[in-house]
Amino acid sequence: MNRHKLAGLLAVAVMLPLPSGVALAAYHSDSDTGVSVLDYIEDRHRSERENRLSDEQKKLLADAKALEKNLRYPLDKTKAMPVAFEGDDLTYDERDGSFVAKGHVDIVQMDAHRFQGEEVNGNTKTQDVYVPDKAHMLQMTPGQSRITLDGYKAHYNYGKSTGEMDNIKGKVGNKYVTGKRIEFYLDRIVIYEGTQTKCGAKKPDYQLKAKKITIYPNDKTVMENVKFCIRGTTIYSRKHYERKANESDSSNFPKVGYSNSDGVYVRWDFKHPIADNVTANTNLHVTSKDGWRSNYDVTWANRGMSTKVTYGHFEDGDNNWLKKQPSLIWSYGHKIGHTPFNYGLSAEYGRWYNRGIHSTHTQYGISFSRDPIVFNRYALYLNTGYTVTHESYDKSRVNGWSWSALLTKDFDERWAAYAGYYYNSYNKTTSLFAYNAADSARRIDCGFSYRLDSKNRFVVGTRYDLVAQEWKKVDYYWYHDFHCAQLILRYRSKEQQWNVRWEFTPW
Repeated sequence: MNRHKLAGLLAVAVMLPLPSGVALAAYHSDSDTGVSVLDYIEDRHRSERENRLSDEQKKLLADAKALEKNLRYPLDKTKAMPVAFEGDDLTYDERDGSFVAKGHVDIVQMDAHRFQGEEVNGNTKTQDVYVPDKAHMLQMTPGQSRITLDGYKAHYNYGKSTGEMDNIKGKVGNKYVTGKRIEFYLDRIVIYEGTQTKCGAKKPDYQLKAKKITIYPNDKTVMENVKFCIRGTTIYSRKHYERKANESDSSNFPKVGYSNSDGVYVRWDFKHPIADNVTANTNLHVTSKDGWRSNYDVTWANRGMSTKVTYGHFEDGDNNWLKKQPSLIWSYGHKIGHTPFNYGLSAEYGRWYNRGIHSTHTQYGISFSRDPIVFNRYALYLNTGYTVTHESYDKSRVNGWSWSALLTKDFDERWAAYAGYYYNSYNKTTSLFAYNAADSARRIDCGFSYRLDSKNRFVVGTRYDLVAQEWKKVDYYWYHDFHCAQLILRYRSKEQQWNVRWEFTPW
């Protein structure tokens, strides 16, 4: 399984590796009790459910395997994959290679392509297949996108692995798509006048519409003249939009919620590519109690290194606000040779403001982590680091170590649990600002997640302060999935605070 680091998942530099194809914390808990690790596990289960094969996909793979098994001669990989034709009425002309098939026609290529229709014609010499009326296509070719499509006027050349189809509807990968026309090439798929969404309703709650959608398998999706739509209404548009494979699109749509501290709020994030590896990000956040709480940044990122200039308001998982006016942030992370160990370097320099206090904040540090130690559905994450923090306001200096050990248990698709020990010299008793500072020097976070059914999941997250020797936090969550949206309800029992958030299904 391909894994890589992710900094900042928990409050104190805990780094979790992501399996290939999993976007982190699409179901995000907004808490500092460590329950984000349960979101990570839930996202992994969600990805596994999305990637499960349907019955017809399983049958196609079995048919392709049987076709290979029944070959009477060695396969020549320099030539087109063998094809099997079935139908109620088959006519073949040996002179020119043309054929006509009628009635429940099924065409299977050994590289796991399938075309079905009531009438099919083509030519075995030119290796062309035509379905002039309604066609059903299935693709399970290794290294390519999984495709299940219905359309019309299909043409496919199984020698070149190229083709096209009109008025299509179905799925490409884990996205539902429609289009006036689709074209197949060895390295890409192109959809014209198309739509894309994770919402499977006949009238999707949200979708992207584009003049042209180009999908590069396992690489990226590029859209031209794209519109972001909710219930068929365009909310904004772009001339060019690019998304890496398996990158979440949930930030393109708003999140609406209510909390005791903020009142009614709306969050909405926008990315604006401005050059190679450079993006301008607008993170809108408006609350009924405090008004405009947004932040903005310009970020350069490449090969594990990033540099960011940011300005605006920020809120941590404990409802601590801070304004950066502005701040420069740099980070770099890399694996140590071929070992399971990783290191990270980070630095921040900027003007911080909160409750009448202005301070030039300087923080830099180094961190080390180990790839997770996995055994019997357990995973152990070990991390340590050293940071130095200066504040101009009171001329303070806080420096010291932090370390953590986090153990997770993924029992099955329904149950998951975690427990972690954390030490951090940079905490609310030693730092000038409460924002992003640990509650105390030593603590234990623990909790569990239970999925009741396909629509409901319950989570409990707790924090025990080892210095004060008391429970600081006991938070309860209820996640309820609608058809294409999700409701997240949180109750913080120690603070007696409610938070409810509604968002479209993460994708």
